[in-house]
Formats: sequence, structure tokens, C-alpha cells
Amino acid sequence: MENIASNKMFGGEQRRYKHKSETLSCDMHFSIYLPPQVSDGPVPVLYWLSGLTGTDENFVIKAGAQRVASQLGLAIVMGDTSPRGEDVPDDPEQAYDFGLGAGFYLNATQAPWNKHYKMYDYVTQELPALINDNFPVDPSRQSIFGHSMGGHGALSIALKNPDKYKSVSAFAPIVSPINCPWGCKAFKSYLGEDVSTWQEYDTAALIAKATTHLPMLVDQGTADEFLENQLKPELLLEAAEKAGYPLQFIEREGYDHSYFFIASFIEEHLRFHAKNLRAAS
Repeated sequence: MENIASNKMFGGEQRRYKHKSETLSCDMHFSIYLPPQVSDGPVPVLYWLSGLTGTDENFVIKAGAQRVASQLGLAIVMGDTSPRGEDVPDDPEQAYDFGLGAGFYLNATQAPWNKHYKMYDYVTQELPALINDNFPVDPSRQSIFGHSMGGHGALSIALKNPDKYKSVSAFAPIVSPINCPWGCKAFKSYLGEDVSTWQEYDTAALIAKATTHLPMLVDQGTADEFLENQLKPELLLEAAEKAGYPLQFIEREGYDHSYFFIASFIEEHLRFHAKNLRAAS
């Protein structure tokens, strides 16, 4: 693991690292914010998952999360959105919604994607193990959140691993990839033609089967350009209501899909997670 950047910020440190990923068979980058409270011992940790075309750096630069994370004593880990490198296959048409930058936080089963595109295992196993072994964080107090494709990743991962996380939240998530163009395109290539296997990564399908109810917060802007065609939050609301899942869903009038939206409400998400992480201590 190589430290390639470190900057003092709000009393803590914003760092960036490069490491060899055995899971993804390539070099990967991640960023981490360490609050000043790490000097007193391990702190709770949040994992952020970015959306299509994102990297480990967009949240670092645009979300404005570090000030509040410093106040609350939260570490934040920002991973990448897909495997990277010359040997990693990409969409032949170089589209933004598949291939590099669009790993969809699943384990691909179809060639040639299945060699590298194992983002589910990377996010749930390899990256946390790396963080736990090298930084002063408390693995018994961790939560996960994300945006758009990363919102899909955070929600689906938390629902599949309720023992790993104390809470989950999302900004404008893709709530049912099996029912939108982005998801159908990616899932067909990554997972194959058998649609029944797609449900393993579909939040609306997973919430219907959930036996453990994690605290869940979802924010959605009403002026989001992807709202009707790709995000379809009504599918999540219907599934949660039918399953009796206590979802906290907030509509934000006039907000779009951008990081301006995320930056406007990131403090509420951090305080939501801090409350649930403190309750777990």
C-alpha cells in the first residue's frame, strides 16, 4: 500500500492510497479521511460508494463532508467505482454507463468481466480488511452510504450484510437496477441472461426479503433528470411499505442529481450515521 497524498484538513487528515487488489487483479486507489479523534483511539468508519463515472476523489473534493466528519469523529473511506488498468476490459463503445467507472458493486459472472469486475467482494471484504489492518478504525462500528449507482451499491450491500453495518443511506439511488436501462444493460453483460440472478443485487427485491431492519435514509431531489427513467424511487417505497421496512425517505424540492444536491444535505447523512454508530458502541 502506497500513500500518494496527505493533506491536513479540519484538524484531521485527508489521505489517498494506491494498492494492489487481489480481488480485482489490478491496482486500485482509495481515499480516507481520518478525523482528529484518531489520536485517542479507533473511531467509527463510513464507507462511501460513488456513482457512474466517479472515482475515489469526487466525493473528497465536492461533497464537503470533512468538516462535519471532524466534529463527529467519523472516518470516511472512499473507494473507486470499478477496477482500473490497461488489462481491465471496458465498454467497446466507451459508454459512460458500463465498464470502467461503472462496476455496479456486483461480482460479474460472465467473461471477460468476471476476471476483474468483482466490486461486491472488494467493497465488502478486501477494502474493509485493508482499512481495519492499517488505520485506527473500529470495524464493529461501520456504516455505508452512496450516490446513484453507489446508492444502489450501498443499499443492496447493507441489505445483504446487515451484520456488517449499523446504518445505510443513499442520495438518489438506483433502487431497482432490474427495472431501469442502466441496470439492465450492466446486469445483462456482467451477470448473463438469467434475470433471476439479477435480483441478488436489486434493492427493491432484497428489501422484500430482509429479516433485519437497519436504519435506512434515502434522499431524492424532485428535479433529478434521471428520476422517472432510471431511479424510480416509487419501487423502493412500495417494496418497503409492503415489507414493513422502516425507511426514512425525504424528497428535496428542486434539487437535481449533482454533487450540489449531495453537499446540501451531507451533514444530515453524517449525523444520521453518527447517531446510529454511537448507539452501537
